[in-house]
Amino acid sequence: MSGTTGTTNSRERLHTLIRAWPTALLTLLLAALALPAGMLIAPALTGPDQSAADAAQTPAWQLVPERLSVPQGIGPLSNAAPVPVPAKVAARLNPALKTDGGGSFTGVVQDAATGKVLFDRDGAAKRVPASNMKLLTAVAALRAIGPEARFSTKAVAVPPAGSPAASPSGSARTGTRSVVLVGGGDVLLGEGESAEDKVLGHAGLATLARLTVESLRKDGFTGKVEVLVDDSLFTGPSLNPAWSPDDVAAGEMAPLFPLALNSARFDPAVTTGPRPQDSALAAGEAFAARLREAGAAAGLTVAPAVGRVDGKQAADAAVLGEVQSATVSQQVDLMLQTSDNYLAETLGRMSAVATGQPASNETAKTAVLGQLTGLGVRTDGMVAADVSGLALGNQVSARQFSEVVRAITSGRDTRLRAALAGFPVAGLTGTLGDRYIDESTAEGAGLVRAKTGTLNSVIALSGYVVDADGRLLVFSFIGNGLTPGAAGNKPALDASATVLAACGCS
Repeated sequence: MSGTTGTTNSRERLHTLIRAWPTALLTLLLAALALPAGMLIAPALTGPDQSAADAAQTPAWQLVPERLSVPQGIGPLSNAAPVPVPAKVAARLNPALKTDGGGSFTGVVQDAATGKVLFDRDGAAKRVPASNMKLLTAVAALRAIGPEARFSTKAVAVPPAGSPAASPSGSARTGTRSVVLVGGGDVLLGEGESAEDKVLGHAGLATLARLTVESLRKDGFTGKVEVLVDDSLFTGPSLNPAWSPDDVAAGEMAPLFPLALNSARFDPAVTTGPRPQDSALAAGEAFAARLREAGAAAGLTVAPAVGRVDGKQAADAAVLGEVQSATVSQQVDLMLQTSDNYLAETLGRMSAVATGQPASNETAKTAVLGQLTGLGVRTDGMVAADVSGLALGNQVSARQFSEVVRAITSGRDTRLRAALAGFPVAGLTGTLGDRYIDESTAEGAGLVRAKTGTLNSVIALSGYVVDADGRLLVFSFIGNGLTPGAAGNKPALDASATVLAACGCS
């Protein structure tokens, strides 16, 4: 910038002299300056019509660039960074990884690139992992369904009871038509217009209602519409018997359906407390209300009651409108960030559907374990009572979790990289947003990325961190049998992960 400023200042001084001096003095001045400043003054005198030769003499740094330079950022990690020495890692971790009261912590730390175990405290012991189970579900969804896949929610036309007509164009333009809201696995529906920049509410029922009305209007229909719901995609019990009724009553979980508003919440801004017990019917009622609003100007009336229909009736029906969810990778990120049990169980069931199985509690568990086996993660002794981590019957070891995190960060299946952004960031995002704020853990803020897990006597933390030497490490710490409500257990896990971030343990 200094060279450009110099050229501009010289030009301004020269123009001032031209206006003030007689021609003779100007000639003498130019002669005197010709040798030492010729290269500087020539461009100012020639102006914008300078020749190609003059342009060629312009310094490269003064020219408009032909392309933008590559943005500068953090480069890829180098495997040349020293691997921590296990004894040094243990010397720092053992004092930090202590329970407050009863129970015990197990833990494993591995070098992400090589898999070398750097710390192992009963790492093979099977433990109740709480919401760390969602890491297994994330892997299964990304592998079985695919990161870019989306779920569709459709409105289709079926003949009302007693009517032979099966399509809009083949039925009368007055009378009654049945519009069926078909659930396709999107439990993040919004009531309003589709919001393409969001995950929750990416597909909106107001948009679907508008598209439906447009289809009916094209056919000239001005009669009465009855709304039905097809939630037949999910089979078997809507609640897992492994879940505590108290947890269901408290809103930790709700009966599962393949369509729901706000991940089965009454209000997207309120993520605690009781949930709708029939999210499919609630979505149908919201759709009917939006259809009533959109259809008023088109001469449509909508029946107040919403019912259910056999899925076979809607299978080949004419599609009136369709909206699509956010991608599976975006949903996985939301699930990990917020630890959403309902979304996790839905993704587990949809993983089963993607592998040709019916969508039930049992097939969801089978699908998740099957994807782990296909990934090369050992599932010996692993027990999946559910796929969200709410059940106390789950049994997974810290070593198995560290291997899963390693597969996400460094494994051969690059589809799993889509889960990296979903890990909460210490002190900043998701379920770690209000942690890493005291003196013992603040050094890990912004550096540690990990999935949390919390039940009454269980806490867990599994994730990844780059140590002080630039080495990527993966870890899993699980506490079981802990004293409920003890204040020091979460800080102990956070301090342990902070130790890894600060460790120059080579």
